[in-house]
Amino acid sequence: MGRIVLNKVTKKFGDVEVIPPLDLTIEDGEFTVFVGPSGCGKSTLLRLIAGLEDVSSGQIQIDDTDATPLPPAKRGLAMVFQSYALYPHMSVRKNIAFPLRMAKLDKDEITKRVEAAASVLNLTDYLDRKPGQLSGGQRQRVAIGRAIVREPSAFLFDEPLSNLDAALRVGMRLEIGELHKRLATTMIYVTHDQVEAMTMADKIVVLQAGVIEQVGSPLELYKTPKNTFVAGFIGSPKMNLLTGSEAQKHNAHTIGIRPEHLKIVSAGEGWRGTVGVSEHLGSDTFIHVKCEAFPDPITVRATGEVDIRYGTEIHVAPDLTHLHRFDDRGLRLG
Repeated sequence: MGRIVLNKVTKKFGDVEVIPPLDLTIEDGEFTVFVGPSGCGKSTLLRLIAGLEDVSSGQIQIDDTDATPLPPAKRGLAMVFQSYALYPHMSVRKNIAFPLRMAKLDKDEITKRVEAAASVLNLTDYLDRKPGQLSGGQRQRVAIGRAIVREPSAFLFDEPLSNLDAALRVGMRLEIGELHKRLATTMIYVTHDQVEAMTMADKIVVLQAGVIEQVGSPLELYKTPKNTFVAGFIGSPKMNLLTGSEAQKHNAHTIGIRPEHLKIVSAGEGWRGTVGVSEHLGSDTFIHVKCEAFPDPITVRATGEVDIRYGTEIHVAPDLTHLHRFDDRGLRLG
């Protein structure tokens, strides 16, 4: 079991309220990602759930039990931090077993749990090595193994991949996703990287200044963002958000169009612009275009390799079936 419910939870540091009253339900077995820019409150919210910070008001329930007054050790949760926090003088086996030894479990039970976790994480061949003999990805797996052996009702991940290089991050994303499928345990994962959020989550919670802007599946947030903040944050490259006379033609203060929903058209059609920098990725080309109609450049996503030169005049047009409309408060219209 691992159902977590937050009822009117707030957090203040002195007179500063960093988490205004907040309600959120995370269902048992769900992979939920907290995402948002630096300083949005996502790590603070995770620490409130873990019990590492005290709530200023409100209630946190874990499996229908009021966990608000409980210390971290009594909440049945396991947390994996950005830093591996491994004991360098201990073997992988002893690092993974450490929380079980502290809990004074039977030696045979400890051995059983450690070997099971090592098997799940492909660490069996490394159990007698020290952390200094491992790669960054392997060390992070050891930290996850130390959490697994506790058999928690939920795992809490606080930006666990931030110290890894790009290739390792991709690999570890897949490994954590596989781990979730195998264990079928609730996982809450904090990141500022919306690509991680989109590729890993069952449910995404988008935060800004401690406020939940939107909760939904990755595709719900991608296809129907509730406001311009979510529209601009979710998606890579981000959605083009355009104001001015073109938006007014669509009875909106702001219109949004994703780069893949813009196409290059013949002269005289669409919006006229000048090609700026193009990013050639092989599978896609991202073309940055300065259009006369808008103050900021827009991004066009073309499939495959496109031979287009800096300074060339082109015309682009949106697919109107994928146009997003927002009012002057940034809220979705229609």
